Amino acid sequence: MINKDLRPFGWFFKLFLSTYTETRFRLFHKITRFAQRGKIDKQLDCSELWIERSDSSKMRLCIYKPKITDGKMPAVLWMHGGGYGMGMPEQSLTRAKQLIDAHPCVVVSPEYRLTIEAPFPAALDDCYTTLLWMKNNAEALGINDNQLFIGGDSAGGGLTAALSLYARDKKEVNIAFQMPLYPMLDDRMNTVSAMDNNAPMWNAKSNYNSWKLLLGAAFGTDDVSAYAAPARATNFTGLPPTATFVGELEPFRDETTDYVENLRKAGVAVDFKVFDGCFHAFDYFPYSKVSKAAVAFITSAFAYAAEHYFAEQNS
Repeated sequence: MINKDLRPFGWFFKLFLSTYTETRFRLFHKITRFAQRGKIDKQLDCSELWIERSDSSKMRLCIYKPKITDGKMPAVLWMHGGGYGMGMPEQSLTRAKQLIDAHPCVVVSPEYRLTIEAPFPAALDDCYTTLLWMKNNAEALGINDNQLFIGGDSAGGGLTAALSLYARDKKEVNIAFQMPLYPMLDDRMNTVSAMDNNAPMWNAKSNYNSWKLLLGAAFGTDDVSAYAAPARATNFTGLPPTATFVGELEPFRDETTDYVENLRKAGVAVDFKVFDGCFHAFDYFPYSKVSKAAVAFITSAFAYAAEHYFAEQNS
């Protein structure tokens, strides 16, 4: 069933990493931190800084810009994936480069708190804090504050959908466009694609373990906020124009499709594609034609948004 270009990668991950547990989240976060922290791209202007959370603790941001800028640019808050339990902002560097190449922009990626440190709502709070900081520091960042875009993949995609709901309801900052790629949306895990899924990269067991860490005592109950699991939302009006894609074989296929349909019913403009024969995060394997097609799809949607989508900020 797997796209022929992806099969070697699929076999590798099935053989050496079939399921993420809490122990593996911790282990792979340490490995990723060692391998990725401080990584830069010499073709970009790469920097980092620390901002304050509401409790006065510090959060690190990675900021990526074109080497040469001409006027104010759109800004993208990009949230990395990793099942909420692992990952670093530097793993978004490839995506940042793709977006900047598609249209000059500033990409900000926060080192949000992971579930191995703190459960919901820690990650959402961190991403919202970053979004407010971007709005309030638009002049210094060289960005248009009426073009605040957000995006992320996997858990970062779930955070994207959650942040859109949260920002809409808080009414403190307006988002012009969102890119929740193959997002983690539904803690109930009762769709056809989510149940008993054994595809490479991310399967039903990994999904279960990730939601359990994120939700803590609320896991398995109906006392789950839509800001944690956006599939539970009942009102999708007023959300920003959206572009997303998902693989046919992965657990998040159906919840992503349902989310897109709910957006469309609410009158939200959506650009959406399902890629046949693809498992979770397939777009990170650059030597396959289907991965290149997915990257072309989302960067084209982003370039269109940069020319057409604006959301004026409240004073």
